[in-house]
Amino acid sequence: MNALDYTVLLLAILSIPAYGIWRTRSKRNLETYLKGSGTSSWLVIGLSVMATQASAITFLSVPGQGFESGLGFIQNYFGAPFALIIIAAIFLPLFRRLNVYTAYEFLGRRFDSKTRLLGAGLFLLQRGLGAGLTIYAPAIVLSTVFGWSLDATILASGLVVIVYTVTGGSDAVSLTQKYQMAVIFAGMIAAFTVLIWKLPAGLGLSGAMTVAGGLNKLDAVDFSPSIQSRYTFWSGTIGGLFLALSYFGTDQSQVQRYLSSGSLRESRLGLMFNGIFKIPMQFGILLLGAMIFVFYQFNQPPVYFNQSAWAERASQGDAEQIRTIESRFAERHAQKRAELERWVEAERTGSQSAAALAKEQVRVLQAQSDELRQQAKLIVGGGLKGNKPASDADYVFITFILNHLPHGLIGLLVAAFFAATLSSKAAELNALASTTTIDLYRHLVSRGATDAHYVSASRWFTVLWGAIAIGFALFARLAENLIQALNIVGSIFYGPVLALFLVAFFLKWIGGTAIFWAAIAAQLLVIALYFSLDISYLWYNFIGPGACILFAIAIQSVLPRPSQPPTLSAA
Repeated sequence: MNALDYTVLLLAILSIPAYGIWRTRSKRNLETYLKGSGTSSWLVIGLSVMATQASAITFLSVPGQGFESGLGFIQNYFGAPFALIIIAAIFLPLFRRLNVYTAYEFLGRRFDSKTRLLGAGLFLLQRGLGAGLTIYAPAIVLSTVFGWSLDATILASGLVVIVYTVTGGSDAVSLTQKYQMAVIFAGMIAAFTVLIWKLPAGLGLSGAMTVAGGLNKLDAVDFSPSIQSRYTFWSGTIGGLFLALSYFGTDQSQVQRYLSSGSLRESRLGLMFNGIFKIPMQFGILLLGAMIFVFYQFNQPPVYFNQSAWAERASQGDAEQIRTIESRFAERHAQKRAELERWVEAERTGSQSAAALAKEQVRVLQAQSDELRQQAKLIVGGGLKGNKPASDADYVFITFILNHLPHGLIGLLVAAFFAATLSSKAAELNALASTTTIDLYRHLVSRGATDAHYVSASRWFTVLWGAIAIGFALFARLAENLIQALNIVGSIFYGPVLALFLVAFFLKWIGGTAIFWAAIAAQLLVIALYFSLDISYLWYNFIGPGACILFAIAIQSVLPRPSQPPTLSAA
C-alpha cells in the first residue's frame, strides 16, 4: 500500500463513523437509543438488514469459497426469500403491535419469565460467539496489509467498533450502514471490473465463464439427496429456510433493525428488499471468487495463500519439502496454462475435438495442482501424517487485491472490509447490549429505573460484549473457512430458539414449562448430533426446531394444559 491507499482507507473508515457519532451525539432516551428514532425508510431498513448480515466475513471469505468450491455455496440461501415472506406476514406484525424492545419480550408475554430468559440466553451465547468471528475477519486483512500482529489487530479493530457503538446506539448503526454499504459495493464492483480487464487479451467474461464452467466452478445447484453433502438444493431450501427464519425472525441483531421504522409497511418493504437482492448479491460475490480462480489459471498463484504461515513452516524445518511442492506446483501451472491457451484458441476457432482434448488435459493438471495444494495445507496444519489441513481460502481475495489491483483501489477494498466490520459488528453489539439490558438487567436486577440509567447500563453492556467478542476472536483461527464457521455456530443454536417462537405462534395449548424443557433437550440433542454425525450442518436448522416441537408436545401431554393462553397486547 502507498500514500494514496492509506488516504482512501482512513477517509472511508473514519469519516462515516465520525458522522454517525456526531449526528446521534444527543441520544439519551432509552427507546431511541435501543430501537432508533422510528423514522427509518424502507430502503434504510433494507440496507441495514443487509449490512448487519453481510459482515467482512461475507466479502472476505465468500470469494475464497467461490475460488475453492465454485458457486455451490449459493444453495445455502435458497430458503431465505421464503423465510422473509413468512417473517413479514407473521412475525413482524406481532412484534410491532406489542411494541417490544427485543424479540424475547414476546416470549415472556406468551409463556413465562424462564422461557424468555432461555431465548435471550441462547441468543446471547451464539451471537456472542459469532461476534468474535466478525472481528477476526477484518483482522486478517489488516494484519496482512500492515504486517501487524494478528492479536494486536484484533484488539485494535475491536476497540474501534466498541467506541463507535457505545457512543451512538441504534440510530448511529442504522444511519451509517447505508454509507458503509455504498463503500462496500463500490469496492467489490471495482474489483470485479479490474479483474475482468486483467484477464488475457481476447478471453473476456464469456471466455472466463467457459473456463470456469469446464473446471466445475459454475455448478451452482446439486440435486443430490445425500445428507452428507454440505450444500445441496434440498439442504439449502429446507435447512436454509429454517436458518433464515431463525436469523431474520428471532435474532435480535436483525429484529432490532426492522423495528426501527415508523410503520409496518416500511419494515415489510425493507425485508422484501433483502428477499429480492440477497441471493443475487451472494451470487455476485461467489462469481467474483470463481473469476479469481480463472485469473490464477493464467497467472502464477502461491501454492498456499497465507504466505506468512507458509514462511513460518519453512523456518520450522519443512523448507526442503516446501521447495519441492512449490517447484512441482509451478511446473504444473506452466503446463496447465499452455493447455488452457490451446483450449481457449480451439473454442475460438470452433475446433471441438481439439477443445475437448485440451480441456481434458487442463482438468488432469488441475487435479494434480489441487493435490499439491492439499499437501501444502497439510504441512501448514502440522504435517502430512493424519493432521487436519489448514484452509487458506480466507486469504485468496486479499492476496489478489494486494498483488494485482492498482493503488487507490487497494485502499478502497481494505476500507470496504473495515466498513463491513463496523456495520455488522455495531449491530451485533447493539443487539447484545439491548437484550442484556432489557431481558436480564431490567427484568431481573433493576426494575423501574430511569431511561438515563438503562441507557448507561446498555453502554456498559456494549463494552462487556465487545470484550467477550475480542476474546473469542483471538481463538477464531482454529476455525475453517470463516463464512462456514459463522453459519455452523448459528445452525447449532438457532433451531431451539426458532421453535420457541413457532410454538408461541401456532400451538397455543402448549405452556411455558413444556417448551422450556423441550428447548433445553433439543439444544443438547443438536450439540450431541453435531459432534457424532457426518451430515451437512444446514440440516440442524431443521432438526433443532423439529425435535423441540415434538418434545414440547410430548411433555405437555403429561402436564396440565394452560387454562387460558396469555393475551398478547401492547404493554
